[in-house]
Amino acid sequence: MRVYLDNNATTKIDPLVRVKMQPFFEELYGNPNSLHKYGMEVRPALNEALGAMYDALGVPDADDILITSCATESNNSVLKGIFFKYILANPEKNHIVTTSVEHPAILDTLLFLSDYGVDVTYVDVDAEGGISAEAMMAAVTDKTILISMMWANNETGMIFPVEEVSAFAKEKGILFHTDAVQAIGKLKIDLSAVNVDYLTFSAHKFHGPKGIGGLYVKKGKELPNLLHGGEQMGGKRAGTLNVAYIVGMGLAMKQAAGHVDKMNTDVKRLRDKLEDAIKMIADTIVVGPREKRTPNTILISLRGIEGESMLWDLNKAGIAASTGSACASESLEANPVMSAIGEDPELAHTAMRLSLSRFTTEEEIDYTIKIFTAAAERLRSISSTYAYTNEVG
Repeated sequence: MRVYLDNNATTKIDPLVRVKMQPFFEELYGNPNSLHKYGMEVRPALNEALGAMYDALGVPDADDILITSCATESNNSVLKGIFFKYILANPEKNHIVTTSVEHPAILDTLLFLSDYGVDVTYVDVDAEGGISAEAMMAAVTDKTILISMMWANNETGMIFPVEEVSAFAKEKGILFHTDAVQAIGKLKIDLSAVNVDYLTFSAHKFHGPKGIGGLYVKKGKELPNLLHGGEQMGGKRAGTLNVAYIVGMGLAMKQAAGHVDKMNTDVKRLRDKLEDAIKMIADTIVVGPREKRTPNTILISLRGIEGESMLWDLNKAGIAASTGSACASESLEANPVMSAIGEDPELAHTAMRLSLSRFTTEEEIDYTIKIFTAAAERLRSISSTYAYTNEVG
């Protein structure tokens, strides 16, 4: 059996999305910016896809959704756009507040900007792996221009206090950005009711195609272009539009928004079943209370068992999981969230992330429980034998 439990890294494409995209590869292949029939005949599908995104996120008509290549580009567009438009114009307002557990697309970009005079405060997670709204607010100074925090953490699934902090930002006249990559399709999002100036997302996190994403921009908070060279997207993001992928992303987001209730009932039940079974294994730690996490995510540590060793055993049995963010997985470093919690340095090297989707089945979870339990027993036995050999030797 093959079981995919790494859905926070990427998701399978929804079969309905694949079917919707297909004509735009071979039949409806015109450039939508062309004035001839080939170009004009694809425009209705583009408008439909954008309309689906506006509806799914509760975006008012006056605001913008810009199409990008991915959330990484969207995050870069916001942070570098803030630098060029606001910080360069007023170096006294050069302070950005974020969290210490953001995606590398945020952390690496801020590290880059810090070389150009941007002052960054990184708020640490608490003992549960969450972020305190009070800690975010306390980090603000009279020089703060932007608060950037993810809506849900990609490692733990912990939901961060976006609504509370964004309301505070509005009150203080501070711009607010959220990386919502892990929230769409898992939480109900209504941007007509939440004070978000910028929001980023990526289609492949909610069963759309890879290589396409988006950036929400509130009216009056426009940013300078990251890419120049064309008048696409109303002149706000140059580059020929990827029609097939935009069409796919529109339907994928509509489907994801329509399945939020399923994620918080059926998928959550399967997540809890898996989590309960794993917690029966001795010396097991799960990060974050269930009620504060997205319904599909478990970050778990089995004391004394290297996360990489466990993942190797799971992989041999056809089960895909991870130690954390796919964008940093090749480094094989300690899990950043476990390191940030700081309860025990050893735990940072034993963390494993299991993330389900609405396509995960009961049979797959039962199989995973069986394999996971056996692998833990085997690895613990090896670890105990090794420790005993070293002790007597």
